[in-house]
Amino acid sequence: MPEGHTIHRLAAEHRRVFAGRAIRAESPQGRFAAGARQIDGRVLREADAHGKHLLLGFDDDRWLHVHLGIYGKYAFGPVPAPAPVGAVRLRLTGADAHADLRGPNTCELLDPVDVKALHARLGPDPLRPDADPDLAWRRISRSRTSVAALLMDQSVVAGVGNIYRAEVLFRQGIAPATPGRELTRERWEAVWADLAALMAEGVRAGRIDTVREEHTPEAMGRPPRVDDHGGEVYVYRRSGMPCLVCGTEVRTESLVGRNLFYCPGCQPG
Repeated sequence: MPEGHTIHRLAAEHRRVFAGRAIRAESPQGRFAAGARQIDGRVLREADAHGKHLLLGFDDDRWLHVHLGIYGKYAFGPVPAPAPVGAVRLRLTGADAHADLRGPNTCELLDPVDVKALHARLGPDPLRPDADPDLAWRRISRSRTSVAALLMDQSVVAGVGNIYRAEVLFRQGIAPATPGRELTRERWEAVWADLAALMAEGVRAGRIDTVREEHTPEAMGRPPRVDDHGGEVYVYRRSGMPCLVCGTEVRTESLVGRNLFYCPGCQPG
């Protein structure tokens, strides 16, 4: 599932190619035909992201809410747009570009009240300027749940997925099983600051890189990582391989239905 930096990149791309312009909307697949008719010809006023949720606001106060989920894909291209191929749930077309949405978990229209409720049920997003990390801290500091599970709870922190979760815990030397209430305020603030910096770099680069300068392939004389997700990481999908810092074998466990990667040497507990 795409993590928060990807959705913020999508919001920025919508602003770049569609904002302030009337756009055409259609549902070649037919599953969003009624919704597409309601926004067809409307001006895209703004594009926003909160965690893994994309929100496109139109000039009639309707909002298009998209959550890609596991299988959703967004693709931009030039105009004229080619004939749709496959199950295109929604196609938006502007003067210079088009965007095709396939296989989202959610594609729906919301009114301003619904949008406010969506924001309210999500935790603070490290990439949003209005994010308040104290909201997350209040929940984490009272919880017996592991910090690894809390970071994946979108009502606690929005936008963090499996990669950022594993990597920030490694970088901060925190054992994944540590109960939230055992974190100190200082350590939580370090986690938040690290997430904000790593995810902002993800928005800029379009991939997740988490290794520090001294652990890059060039600095260590090692081959670069080869993985569909791209990016240089410490523990994610490196189970059974030596830790780049201490040499201990990276381990994996299942937590809340997701694989959790960690180094027992650098994250003791």
